[in-house]
Amino acid sequence: MKLVSVYQCIHLYAYCPKRFTRMTMDTNLTLHLQESLTNALSNFLESWRLNVTQSQQDLHQRVAEENVRNVIWYLVVMIGIFSFIVVSVLVSTVKSKRREHDNDPYHKYIEGDWSSQTNAHFQSFVIANLNMTPQD
Repeated sequence: MKLVSVYQCIHLYAYCPKRFTRMTMDTNLTLHLQESLTNALSNFLESWRLNVTQSQQDLHQRVAEENVRNVIWYLVVMIGIFSFIVVSVLVSTVKSKRREHDNDPYHKYIEGDWSSQTNAHFQSFVIANLNMTPQD
């Protein structure tokens, strides 16, 4: 249906009053129907948006709380595992150092034998190099 302007309505009324009444009613009915449907649709969409928005807010709030709880548990577990590994390495190192003392025969062997072997090797190397004569 074609919408009629006010100027056209006045013009039609002056020349054809019966037609004007019918067109005015059709125009008013169309405008009224359009306005009613637009308002109903906008009210429905607005209430739907508010409902969705409220449910989304509730969902985001619940997810945020769960995420905080999950993050806290994750941090507690990770810190616990890391602490266990660090403490076990420290304890094993302290135990191994405690067992290694000066009266240990292996420790004495390494300390005495290596130093004497190193000195003997160095002395033989020096003597061998001193006895060598430069060759022309």
